[in-house]
Amino acid sequence: MASSTARPDNEDHDVAARLLLSAAKLSYDPAAEVDWDTPLDKDFHGQSPEWNSLYGTAYWNEMTEEQRKELTRQESASVASTGIWFEMILQQMVLRDMYAKDPTDPRFQWALTEIADECRHSIMFARGAQKLGAPAYRPRRAVLELGRAFKTVGFGEAAYAGILVAEEVLDVMQRDWMRDERVVPFVRTINNIHVVEESRHMKFARDETRRRLARAGRARRNFHALVVAIAAYYIVTSLVSPDVYAKAGLDPVRARREAAANEHYKAQMRASCAGLMEFLASARLLTRPALFFYKRANLI
Repeated sequence: MASSTARPDNEDHDVAARLLLSAAKLSYDPAAEVDWDTPLDKDFHGQSPEWNSLYGTAYWNEMTEEQRKELTRQESASVASTGIWFEMILQQMVLRDMYAKDPTDPRFQWALTEIADECRHSIMFARGAQKLGAPAYRPRRAVLELGRAFKTVGFGEAAYAGILVAEEVLDVMQRDWMRDERVVPFVRTINNIHVVEESRHMKFARDETRRRLARAGRARRNFHALVVAIAAYYIVTSLVSPDVYAKAGLDPVRARREAAANEHYKAQMRASCAGLMEFLASARLLTRPALFFYKRANLI
């Protein structure tokens, strides 16, 4: 039996209809909005230094300012590349979820609008990483294969909770980057576009997660709580590719060791996920097995 907390369909339609109207009024074309033509100014950082995986470590203190700026540019590109990887997973999950649904339903139309946004974002991130002088950073092969499994076994609320996990972490850090005048201007523009448009995606994801869970039994809820937590672990631990350190001219062994022990970076990640964890708790998705993975990823 459906939970008494389930909302009437017309209210769900209203949420999607409002998001469609918002997208019509405020959306961006990155090809036109981002300054792709001006050569990269290496006097700028690629991210707020405080979000760098080595910030606050002994190694960071030994680095020259030029090395720090190069590392922030490489880490910014790595975050963008990880975002592309997971956005492609989420697009497939949402498309599968909407397959053969009523095309006159505002939720259906919003889902396609969101996918169109994500396509533009992925191209924008790819061009941004290229302009930052970065190679194609990718998660480890095992993580890529786990991503295939996630998009296969995850359905319904897992797709939309997965969107939240991926986007809320990026949202907090990118809000800092887009306001930081130390960050190269074209990256600030990219971050601003992503923050504005992803705010609508997160609204829909929260709404759909609640709606789907209202009809979910205990076994399904617990299964998806674990699936989403595992996905969160691999998303967050893949944000910074270990290859960024060698690309920035650092000792990769020492850099990885100090990054793994960096309490400042762990605190930044926990702070970025405070709102996400509050939502997951309210949706009863913070089960004991799920908490194991969130703690292991330093998200709680």
